[in-house]
Amino acid sequence: MSTTLLLFSIIVLITLGITYWASRRTHTTKEFYAAGRQISGIQNGIAIAGDYMSAASFLGIAGLIAFFGYDGFMYSVGWLVAYLTVLLIVAEPLRNNGKYTMADVLAFRLAHPSVRAVAALSTLVVSLFYMIAQMVGAGSLVNLLIPQISFNTAIVIVGALMITYVVFGGMLATTWVQITKAVLLMGGTILLSLMVLAHFNFSMIQFFDAIAKVKGVVKDPAGNVLATKTFLQPGLRFNGTWGPLDLISLGMALIFGTAGLPHILMRFYTVKSAQAARTSVVWAMILIGSFYIMTTFLGFGAATLVGKANIGVRVTGEAATQYISAHPEEAGKLGDQLNAQGYIVPVPNNNLAAPLLAEQLGGEFFLAFIAAVAFATILAVVAGLTIAASSAFAHDLWLMVVKKGKEDEKEQVRVARITALVVGALAICLGIALKTLNVAFLVGLAFAVAASANVPAILLSLFWRRFNTAGTVVGMLTGLTASVVLILLSPAVMGIDPATAPVRHVIQAMPLFPLENPGIVSIPLGFIGAILGTLLSGRDRVAEARFSESFVRANTGLGAEV
Repeated sequence: MSTTLLLFSIIVLITLGITYWASRRTHTTKEFYAAGRQISGIQNGIAIAGDYMSAASFLGIAGLIAFFGYDGFMYSVGWLVAYLTVLLIVAEPLRNNGKYTMADVLAFRLAHPSVRAVAALSTLVVSLFYMIAQMVGAGSLVNLLIPQISFNTAIVIVGALMITYVVFGGMLATTWVQITKAVLLMGGTILLSLMVLAHFNFSMIQFFDAIAKVKGVVKDPAGNVLATKTFLQPGLRFNGTWGPLDLISLGMALIFGTAGLPHILMRFYTVKSAQAARTSVVWAMILIGSFYIMTTFLGFGAATLVGKANIGVRVTGEAATQYISAHPEEAGKLGDQLNAQGYIVPVPNNNLAAPLLAEQLGGEFFLAFIAAVAFATILAVVAGLTIAASSAFAHDLWLMVVKKGKEDEKEQVRVARITALVVGALAICLGIALKTLNVAFLVGLAFAVAASANVPAILLSLFWRRFNTAGTVVGMLTGLTASVVLILLSPAVMGIDPATAPVRHVIQAMPLFPLENPGIVSIPLGFIGAILGTLLSGRDRVAEARFSESFVRANTGLGAEV
């Protein structure tokens, strides 16, 4: 515990040092929102990777692979290839047509205040849902590894740190916290992957032979075993009538959603040019692609070296007794694992696959290091989300809607900082309120909202001359509403999944929508709403007249913000 606390403290001190340095260089709106546009393409690419590779990726994907084998790896494919859409479609036009936020791109042609308001609403919803999931993950991680720090205290600590980064350091501090985190995460992942391969004499044949011997079971909703499969066979996670379609729906949400995540899109405004934006994406793709490939070694390594039965929280005493009472089938597996405190029970928690693999291969110090890296991961992501939310409110709502574009730089930065404080406090309160629930569906909801509400509006604004204000508002609200409602009616919130499913249900009822992720339905609905809203409303001659200017600027950079 002392080693873990020491490494956590070192990371906190490093990030606070970065914030102090950045605070002396953050005064204007350009510096607060976009780090003065002084970040290089390579630096921004590393920061994007740091912003994107969240705790859900490092802990969650490794855990899914450790529990579901091939299907767990397929779960990660959408994250791995998602930046192709960002590189090919979004990065350059976004950098050229925007200034600070996603709404800037839409408002370049569609200047009506309702466009800013709806885009800001979508940004706040995506950021808050994503942030809550990270906060609860942070609370769980810190509380498990340092029991002396309670869950609530851990969330307050993380919230206070993310508020500090944004309020005092703005985008410059956020950028360098993300770069630091990306270096630590890649270093830890590479080292852990090499240690796994070393255990198998760096032989991929031996490695996959060992994986082929690991088996899992497919169960029906009642918990009855339907089939037994090896970890190299599909069907442990995505099975049954809707399994394959659910995987496709998830992939759609991830691939399109990445191109609509506000905290990712903001990063392209920190570089000087569209060329630097493209460079950023290339470097981000290299790092992100390498990382997700290495999660294979982490997940399969945990399955073979730690074992699924041992991936979890080890509890004793009354907690162990309660667990055995609820899971009598586990009692026979414990053998002589009795001591003066009672049973020592590994309560399943697939998010601990990577940390427990580190403990297996490198002992307590390596466990502490990997846990500290995961903690740094959470800090970097919540900082990016906080500045995206505060920028949306201060720039899009306060300046452009309330103040009618009459800019006062000091006032705008002050409003952004106050917003960061409010958003951080709200995330802390919601994180504590939701601590007893599994919030995995919140991450899926964030991607689904981004893909369904933001992406149709961005693409049609950039590439369809007829697109107008009504189409933007109807499309974004349709995508936002559809994604939220369908997830509330899905097995992620309603119904009973197999016992091995990584989702704890809030309402024990039959799901009205059969897929866990609504992307395959809500994304087309977002496009349909945007198209119908445009065609059924009057033509906007001003927006159409500005299309040519927007198209030229998006593809050449003429007139882009510098």
